[in-house]
Amino acid sequence: MVNIIVVFRKMEDARNIRSVLMRNGFTVTAVCSTGLQAIGLFDDLKNGIVICGYQLTDMLYTEIYDNLPQDFHMLLMARESVLPDLKGNDIVCLPLPARVRDLTETVAMMQRTIEVRIKKKRQGPRGRSAEDKAAIDNAKKLLMNRNNMTEPEAHRYLQKTAMDTGTSMVETAQMVLDLFSL
Repeated sequence: MVNIIVVFRKMEDARNIRSVLMRNGFTVTAVCSTGLQAIGLFDDLKNGIVICGYQLTDMLYTEIYDNLPQDFHMLLMARESVLPDLKGNDIVCLPLPARVRDLTETVAMMQRTIEVRIKKKRQGPRGRSAEDKAAIDNAKKLLMNRNNMTEPEAHRYLQKTAMDTGTSMVETAQMVLDLFSL
């Protein structure tokens, strides 16, 4: 589950955002009126979205952003006149007043991004076993010796053949080794 923290200077604004999100199927973890409250929540949560205004009672959005953990994203809701100054960073912005549809679609997009990142982390890198690496290296050496290819050419040949035949690099390397061992 992706946590959502709503932080606005006026608690009424934060509660209104929470209501809109909850009516549209989102779960809001916390509603805050200060940046310090939001930052205090980060330690207990693994990931999430911080939806906040430009200026809070105790700090600007930049201080929250500077304290965001790696798996958190920020959605800044501010007047249109302020938003051009924010180009070039990874903060998602929505101009105020925001339409409900824009808010919900933006939060849904951010939520999917976080979920995909979490899924990829769980799966971890798919590394090749030592046997697979040896098969690829042996196939490359064989191609280099028999066909006078350089190492990059042999590697590219295995890659291209694997793509063309719909097989993995390891399977293609094994086919080359089997073919030349006859």
